Amino acid sequence: MPICLAGLKGNDRPPAPAGKPLEFSKPAAWQNNLPLTPADKVSGYNNFYEFGLDKADPAANAGSLKTDPWTLKISGEVAKPLTLDHDDLTRRFPLEERIYRMRCVEAWSMVVPWIGFPLHKLLALAEPTSNAKYVAFETIYAPEQMPGQQDRFIGGGLKYPYVEGLRLDEAMHPLTLMTVGVYGKALPPQNGAPVRLIVPWKYGFKGIKSIVSIKLTRERPPTTWNLVAPDEYGFYANVNPHVDHPRWSQATERFIGSGGILDVQRQPTLLFNGYADQVASLYRGLDLRENF
Repeated sequence: MPICLAGLKGNDRPPAPAGKPLEFSKPAAWQNNLPLTPADKVSGYNNFYEFGLDKADPAANAGSLKTDPWTLKISGEVAKPLTLDHDDLTRRFPLEERIYRMRCVEAWSMVVPWIGFPLHKLLALAEPTSNAKYVAFETIYAPEQMPGQQDRFIGGGLKYPYVEGLRLDEAMHPLTLMTVGVYGKALPPQNGAPVRLIVPWKYGFKGIKSIVSIKLTRERPPTTWNLVAPDEYGFYANVNPHVDHPRWSQATERFIGSGGILDVQRQPTLLFNGYADQVASLYRGLDLRENF
């Protein structure tokens, strides 16, 4: 039977609806001097096709998403299936701010102060079995709240719900973050409230939003963009300046900072988005061109 975390002892922080301040620490290991992308651009320039294709559509349309009550289930190859509710997401685990680079496959980037907890802490509670090799994620399916799930034109022709996946060792890596906030506050709907995934060494489409299911599996799970165009979007999706998208170069990126359009400058793309020292060992012996 699933375990409801609401009955487990956590801290006494009150649950925070979207946009409300969160309580969190700022571990020195995750702070840096990178120039931050302004909060209005982080919340106003997004890909979230469930709410439209234009970068401004999620901010305009995502207010229809109801994030409380919420249920997140962890199932599959685990000894202890779990069910988290909305309150658990901000109360059960100590939250910390991590300033991460974010690189979109479209060759633009941001630097964002995300708030969350390491995914490995959640998975450890579920006790993965020896058969678990991958982790599959699924976004909420709520076409009455998400216009892109109702209309193929609005939603880019994707098959919903949106799904993603990681190898288990990627999911257990300390950098992989279950994210519930940004810029000191609970996530707004357009950024994936109430909980999303951040894997900073991978392209942004791996950062699935508004997650309702995490399932540990024996076989590699399907992922939305890989299903749409497997020659363009690989399962791994590691940031790599040496492996171009078939339709554009990945050697450089457009950093979205505090300036206007005329101030935007391109900068070199970093292998693994600058996190090579931490994650390159995960892919030792793997051909990164073939396994893109």
